Amino acid sequence: MVKRLVTEWLAPFGQPRFRKPDQWAQRLRPAAADPGPSPLPEALREGISKAQEALLAKQDEGQGYWCGELAADTTLESDAIMFWNFLGRGDDPKVARLAATVLQEQLPDGGWPIYRDGPAEISATVKAYWALKFAGHKPDHPALAKARERIKALGGIHKVNTYSKFYMAMWGLYDWKGVPSIPPEIMLFPSWFYFNIYQMSSWTRAIVIPLALIWSERPPLACPAHARLDELFPDERRSVPLSDVMPPHSFLSWTDFFLLCDKALKGAEGRGPHWVRVWALKLCEEWILERLEDSDGLGAIYPGIVNTVFAMKSLGYSDNDPRLRAQIAEFEALELARDGRLEMEPCHSPVWDTAIAVIGLAESGLDRRHPALVRATEWLLSKAIRRTGDWRCTNTVGPAGGWAFEFHNDFYPDIDDTAMVMLALRHVELEDRPALQREQACLRGLHWLLSMQSASGGWAAFDKDNTKVILTKIPFADHNAMIDPPTADVTGRVLELLGYIGYDSSYGAVQSAVEFLKSEQEPDGSWYGRWGVNYIYGTWQVLMGLKAIGADMSEPWIQKAANWLASVQLPDGGWGETCTTYNDPSLKGRGPATPSQTAWAVMGLISAGRAADPAVERGAAHLLSTQRSDGAWDEAGFTGTGFPKVFYLEYTLYRDSFPLLALGKYRSELRRFSEAAQAAV
Repeated sequence: MVKRLVTEWLAPFGQPRFRKPDQWAQRLRPAAADPGPSPLPEALREGISKAQEALLAKQDEGQGYWCGELAADTTLESDAIMFWNFLGRGDDPKVARLAATVLQEQLPDGGWPIYRDGPAEISATVKAYWALKFAGHKPDHPALAKARERIKALGGIHKVNTYSKFYMAMWGLYDWKGVPSIPPEIMLFPSWFYFNIYQMSSWTRAIVIPLALIWSERPPLACPAHARLDELFPDERRSVPLSDVMPPHSFLSWTDFFLLCDKALKGAEGRGPHWVRVWALKLCEEWILERLEDSDGLGAIYPGIVNTVFAMKSLGYSDNDPRLRAQIAEFEALELARDGRLEMEPCHSPVWDTAIAVIGLAESGLDRRHPALVRATEWLLSKAIRRTGDWRCTNTVGPAGGWAFEFHNDFYPDIDDTAMVMLALRHVELEDRPALQREQACLRGLHWLLSMQSASGGWAAFDKDNTKVILTKIPFADHNAMIDPPTADVTGRVLELLGYIGYDSSYGAVQSAVEFLKSEQEPDGSWYGRWGVNYIYGTWQVLMGLKAIGADMSEPWIQKAANWLASVQLPDGGWGETCTTYNDPSLKGRGPATPSQTAWAVMGLISAGRAADPAVERGAAHLLSTQRSDGAWDEAGFTGTGFPKVFYLEYTLYRDSFPLLALGKYRSELRRFSEAAQAAV
């Protein structure tokens, strides 16, 4: 075929890192057809069939994708109430519905958590209190009275995070002196400078650059009298020094350095050549507008969209400006009416959800030519990215390629989604033309993935070598995700893909990735999960990756991980872990069983060569016994992670896709055992 697509597009440029196995393209095609019926437990066969039907019923009939509802904490609804008041629409009926949602989530102690069944958190509680006041609740309302007590017990209003202070300062409730500086002049630092915007994580850029415009312009908003927060302040001060609220640090630390920088920036505000500020503001505005192209809002995430609207209004955009109206429409697209409530989603997850659904259905035995799988594959191929994005600033070699998480977010393909999509594409039987499109898209995606490997050997989410830890000491970095370093879970998933298309330890990319994983392993054998809760997630994904590349799964360091997984199985046969583990790792592997985490643990043990272990049988039995009559599962806990310790997610399709995938893998192992037994007779 045209000399193998022009020698794999010059491989590219002949660099050793892009060397590929000879049969990589053939391995992107589905394996041989299912050999047919075999003696399997009836409960397993029936459970898989019902789960397949339940998942197929949730596919979009028109385009063929899956997109589960994505839930988070009430800070989204609280900010939405503030957002509509900012736009002068505080009397919109949806504000009352949002407020009802916030009120329903209040804890008995008066606070609001950042994950289900979690403790009250100060920023979430202050935002909820403010939102309810915006919505018309009086200070003497019992919910607000209890909330005030809880806010005081949590340290008071000055303990809220940077972005909460930013919003309060916009409304004249908090003194800008107590808000970390985000001057627009950060745009002037060139890409070769030690600190520049591309040394921050991609999501931080989407949040911070609009805030830099607001920092400069400081729109003169007048907070309605009924929404003021005077009663939350312990005295007449409307700010405290940043040093009073920064985490503990030693004398002459980087934290002290950045505090001095912040003080200097505040002292310089309004001074110096005016043209420099004008230039910086223009760069901020142009940067934002460029990234609104081919995107569901800035970064296609809630805070990026909200802050962009605030920034546009601060710059004087008319309410009729089509660019502003488009961003408001993107915000409204995140509204979710569910169970009589109005909630807000942090973003949409169609690419991610579709890839996982395809893998679960295929691995559980659905015909690889099934129309649902073919339509999903064609939709995924239509979402392949063909333009460069922010990643180009630290990766000048890799070609454009990959997939994003959302419907449209072409500036920000991510490594995890790209690997997961390619893992899904290999499962579906396609006609000649779509099959060629798959090979072309995967070739671009594979080259992009290989080019995004960091110097440590691991892979991050969106960027390469985004690892300057000292930037986490900047005062506005309290969202705990200032940088995007390589992680074990993403690295494990990339290895899983590479292994399935023929890579093994003879390839440099694989060798360095395995060394990275060894360096990241916890003393008890587990791995930290950056994007899923938590050590169960990380350990499962690493074991899957190691198995795929042909690692010797009997090696002690690998079996140590399997031993840890087995050791945290619950008496009921399931596995569970809560978001609390990000604050207290001593609680790792402890929590009520969830379908997602049970599925991850079962697959991790199977990957480690423990398919015959009674723990796997008990885990599969737990999944079958907790399956609903309609084939789906219930899951109360949050098992997704946005920003550890700060923001968590509930992926509502995890509970359907991952148990199906785990049962499918268990089915394959039982079939293998049966065939081996028959061959031995």
